Amino acid sequence: MRTRLTELLDIEHPVMLAGMGGVSYSALVAAVSEAGGFGCFGASTMSGDEMVAEIRAAKALTDKPLGVDLLTAMPDRLMTDVEALIREGASVFAAGLGVPRDVITLCHEHNVLVLSMCGKVRHAIAAVEAGCDIVVAQGTEAGGHTGQVATLPLVPQVVDAVGDRVPVVAAGGIFDGRGIAAALMLGAVGVNLGTRFLASKEAPISEEWKQAILRAQSEQAAKVEVLNDISPVPGTVGYGTVLRSLPTPFLEEWSAKRGEASRERDRLRQHLVSTHQAGRQHDTLLTAGQTADLVVYLRTLSGKPPWSEVEREVKRIEGEAR
Repeated sequence: MRTRLTELLDIEHPVMLAGMGGVSYSALVAAVSEAGGFGCFGASTMSGDEMVAEIRAAKALTDKPLGVDLLTAMPDRLMTDVEALIREGASVFAAGLGVPRDVITLCHEHNVLVLSMCGKVRHAIAAVEAGCDIVVAQGTEAGGHTGQVATLPLVPQVVDAVGDRVPVVAAGGIFDGRGIAAALMLGAVGVNLGTRFLASKEAPISEEWKQAILRAQSEQAAKVEVLNDISPVPGTVGYGTVLRSLPTPFLEEWSAKRGEASRERDRLRQHLVSTHQAGRQHDTLLTAGQTADLVVYLRTLSGKPPWSEVEREVKRIEGEAR
């Protein structure tokens, strides 16, 4: 399956790994790229040294192209990190919250493509006018930080606005080959997937997180406004995004007392970090998109647990689209 995306990124399948913070690390990134998709690091939660080490670890596993996703809402270290990903051989810099023009210029000087995640048409237009090479139209169904517009109306609007100038990739609520087929019919040239790749052996998340996805129903992957009270960046900066999560004791408690959460934000933010570092994400935050329920569908098709190998998954997704 050849599209503008596969040609531009030099990949076999029009499937990209979402740059999920705390999830898209070297084993998963390398597996997606090696399988013929496009692996992308979620490096916003990494230190600069950790990011470099992870890129090098992935490069030891694959010689295929890969990218790095950073939060441009955190400008204090943005240029340093972009310079590092260029040195380490990434072919794409992905930005979730706008891209400064000087960063775009630097990337283009070193033949690195710039990808912008967009939840509104005007954001896509601004990204292209700034010089971005790829736009991901991400609907509100996605996990991570998303806006208010659903994928089905957003993708064709973005395609009509900028698709004649740059490739448009669809994200949010896409899980299998049917989603790719739908995205292509809407004018997109590929898909950006996150939640499905959480259900893979290579995803470095806890068994409790995977089991929560397996048990989840779509409506349980809800936007959690209290997280913007606890950690205003990046949600309240620029695009006004909100993270999705499956229910946890922490979120149930603090969603009911947002005022206190805002006053206690430093302590609660540190609690979030410490539980994730300890592998106890299931106590606090379990990010997932509204396709979480479809992991059960995947298991019913195969008759096996969903923790499958990425290479088989990437090829199966495209096969379903055909």
